[in-house]
Amino acid sequence: MGNRDEMLRQLAELRSEHRDLDGLIARVGGDTGADQLLLQRLKKRKLMLRDEISQLESELLPDIIA
Repeated sequence: MGNRDEMLRQLAELRSEHRDLDGLIARVGGDTGADQLLLQRLKKRKLMLRDEISQLESELLPDIIA
């Protein structure tokens, strides 16, 4: 059960970072002189986090064949 607890903790951390990136991207993107390279990197990191979150969720909630 410890592995499941670790996965849940990691999932919570990833979701938190994903939310934080939302706010950061909004602030950076709202700046007229925004650094486009930084914005692009932040968006890429956010997508990578989304993929990691999806992977963990699928491991925690396996498909049930009925």
